[in-house]
Amino acid sequence: MLGNFKYANPTRIYFGEDSLENLHGELKNYGKNILLVYGGGAIKKNGIYDDIISILKKENKNVIEDAGVMPNPTLKKLYEGIKIAKENKIDFILAVGGGSVCDYAKAVSVSVHCTEDPWEKFFVKAEEPIQKLFRSAVFLQWWEPARK
Repeated sequence: MLGNFKYANPTRIYFGEDSLENLHGELKNYGKNILLVYGGGAIKKNGIYDDIISILKKENKNVIEDAGVMPNPTLKKLYEGIKIAKENKIDFILAVGGGSVCDYAKAVSVSVHCTEDPWEKFFVKAEEPIQKLFRSAVFLQWWEPARK
C-alpha cells in the first residue's frame, strides 16, 4: 500500500425485520425539513411509505416529497431535485428504494450546495466534491425488501 492515509466511512446500515424502527434515532440527529425521495410508487403499494410517514410525523418532521425517480435518473430530474431541496431548505434527504433512488439522493446531496452547474463540475471537468458539500448535505439510504 502506498503512503499513509485515514479512511472514514460514517455509514450506518440496519438489517432485519425491525430495522425501520432505527429511523427514529437517526432522525434526531438532523433538522426539521426532510426530503423523502422514492421511485415509481412501489413503496406505497408495499406499505413502507405509510410506515415511514408515520415515523416522520412522530418525529415532528416537515416532509417534502420527490417521487418518480426513474432507473438511471436524468439530468433534468437532478435539476428538479436540487430546486426542491433549495426551495424547501432541506436538512436531510431520506432515500427509500433501490440503487437509482439512492444514487439520485446522493447526487442531489452533493449538488445542492454546488455553486457551479453540477454536470459541468462533476462530469465534464471530473472534479471531486469538496468535503464542505458532504457535511452540509446529509443523506440516508433506506431500503427494505418488498413485504408479503
